Amino acid sequence: MPQSTDHHTALIYTMVLVSAAEGVMADTEIETIGRIVRYLPVFRDFDHDRLTEVGRDCTYLLREEDGLDQAFDIIAEALPDKLRETAYALACDVAAADGALAEEELNLLHLLQTRLGIDSLIATAIERGAYARHACL
Repeated sequence: MPQSTDHHTALIYTMVLVSAAEGVMADTEIETIGRIVRYLPVFRDFDHDRLTEVGRDCTYLLREEDGLDQAFDIIAEALPDKLRETAYALACDVAAADGALAEEELNLLHLLQTRLGIDSLIATAIERGAYARHACL
């Protein structure tokens, strides 16, 4: 676990938490994380070669007894206020990527919303936007 986590790592941890919520990270979710890190402006100065390492660190952390709480603490500590809604939006994009929302993902999103202090109306708007972006016929 890093001593001082940067905002990139915190954002990636957020996405990995949602993807791993059901116990298995779906390929569509992993691909979505890769696209997000490659193309979003917030990751412009991130070394993309570190993505696998950061994701692996998060999954190792989640195996610890209180790993989820530790991950939430790392995320909340590393993210400035202006990136908390961004983190929630990225989490929603990953959750919506496979076209189905599992109860575990919904629970994790709720925990994330609470831990990051995201207003419920804002969270609902972010969720609707993510689900609309990932809708398929």
